[in-house]
Amino acid sequence: MNPAARELSDGERLDWLRLSRSQNIGPITFFQLLRHFGSAGEALRGAPELARRGGGRKLRLCSQSDAEAEILACADIGARLVAAGEPDYPQHLTAIADPPPLLTLIGHGHLLRKRMIAVVGARNASANGKRFARQIAMDLGARDFIVVSGLAKGIDASAHQGALERGTVAVVGGGVEVIYSPENQALHEQIAGQGAIIGEFPLGTVPRASHFPRRNRIISGVALGGVVIEAALRSGSLITARLAGEQGREVFAVPGSPLDPRCAGTNNLIRDGAVLTESVAYITAALADMLIQPLDEVRDGLDFDPESQPAPAESELDEARE
Repeated sequence: MNPAARELSDGERLDWLRLSRSQNIGPITFFQLLRHFGSAGEALRGAPELARRGGGRKLRLCSQSDAEAEILACADIGARLVAAGEPDYPQHLTAIADPPPLLTLIGHGHLLRKRMIAVVGARNASANGKRFARQIAMDLGARDFIVVSGLAKGIDASAHQGALERGTVAVVGGGVEVIYSPENQALHEQIAGQGAIIGEFPLGTVPRASHFPRRNRIISGVALGGVVIEAALRSGSLITARLAGEQGREVFAVPGSPLDPRCAGTNNLIRDGAVLTESVAYITAALADMLIQPLDEVRDGLDFDPESQPAPAESELDEARE
């Protein structure tokens, strides 16, 4: 793989969008098809036959007209599609097991090229929790980190507000133009103007509970590490922390009162090995070795060459089906 990033042509972007929006083709299958066929265009031509020979259900591809309509709809609202391996695609995200082939972006793409720290936590956060989130986000910005969060109310919103002046990235679990929390409408507009909003779902997608684990893997995947501030024992923030650990990211947890159920999850994270975090200094100290590495070296280039081995014979496929 070549570490140099490159922009897709308009035709390639259309093919990527069609393939990624096709039924039963998730991120892992998408990249397997690219490696097998060498390009999204060839995958669109060859995948239906590959699925038929494999004994699977008939593959329903996204039509060219639907993909063109999505690209036009993005242009109408000032959004664009960024493909894995392009310059504005977050570099650390290419290293996870299932990176989104395409991200829809509203705002300033150059922010996605910088080092990011995730800050997440409770929606029903305490006043102190929100105050700490704002402060640590400001301090991270002062040290040239971009703060990424999920644009939910509570800790997420406070982190975005604290980081807004220096740059913040919101990852959403629906269409990038869909306002999830009504109280965050003004913040959504501010981030679109001063920061960046990204998501893997088509425009108009209304967030659902099943979308948030997928959103959370992006929040943790784009970042060097994740800070958790106030999280109950069964909270989405703990999913983000678990994903961060699985992706090899550093997990930071802010301790809290044992009398506050909103702190039970974060205190557990500390017991399980997360870095106890009381200020930004704890974060920079834990990441000191990673900060030495030039960010360009992190990129996992995404050039695809067709696999050289021949396709299996029909007799082999029949035997495998049995």
